Amino acid sequence: MTLNLLVAFIYIAIAIDFWRNDSEAKKNWHRYAILIGLLLHALLLNNTLFHDGLNLGFANALSATLWLTVLIYWIFSLKQNLRALQAFALPVAGLCVLLQIILPESHLLGYINTPYFTTHITIAMLAYSLFTFAALHALLMSLAERKLHNQTSWITLPSFPPLLPMETLLFRVIGLGFLLLTLTLISGVLFSEALFNQAMKFNHKNIFAMLSWLIYGGLLLGHFQFGWRGRKAIRWTLTGFLLLLLAYAGSKFVLEILLHRT
Repeated sequence: MTLNLLVAFIYIAIAIDFWRNDSEAKKNWHRYAILIGLLLHALLLNNTLFHDGLNLGFANALSATLWLTVLIYWIFSLKQNLRALQAFALPVAGLCVLLQIILPESHLLGYINTPYFTTHITIAMLAYSLFTFAALHALLMSLAERKLHNQTSWITLPSFPPLLPMETLLFRVIGLGFLLLTLTLISGVLFSEALFNQAMKFNHKNIFAMLSWLIYGGLLLGHFQFGWRGRKAIRWTLTGFLLLLLAYAGSKFVLEILLHRT
């Protein structure tokens, strides 16, 4: 619990400090502080995920996904001015870390050493993290666009990156995420056939995942063929993420928290 509280404090404190006053002088120490938070978060996940197998309970899965999301943000921020994004990503990551204390559900997976499963779960977590990053980035773009047009907004931030580089980054992330989501669906079929001798079932989880795949595929096609951008791109990005959230986090929450099934 101490480690959870420490990691959550680091993430949330950095976000609050940015919201209060962003300055170039804080850039480096924020970066180092986030790195410390990431390292401690990794230690926490090592203790909670890999205990008597792979524990992918609801809170653990969310925490791992947000760890990867913050890591992706941290890597991209080394070359681009994305500090405003930490106002979104870090508080969510901190709350997911605290959620591990509130909902210590156990969902042990006994086939962790199966090559098909290891490949599938690794690709899936990377895909979900990239789309989480894309959704948070799209929210930031929405706020930046409203400020550019002098429209009122429910959130005000001290600074925003330029919109054009933000949009370029958004489609790069979505393109990579789409590729990984495609591999996730393919590896899911192989994993199901290898372990259970049956093709992937068309349950609500897989249906929402495929709908999300269609949304993101349609967005990429619309962008490169018809020049979709701006608010249309933001809406499609958030819609695809909502479907993906329902596919994975929603199904785990209902089964593990509400119905207490593993």
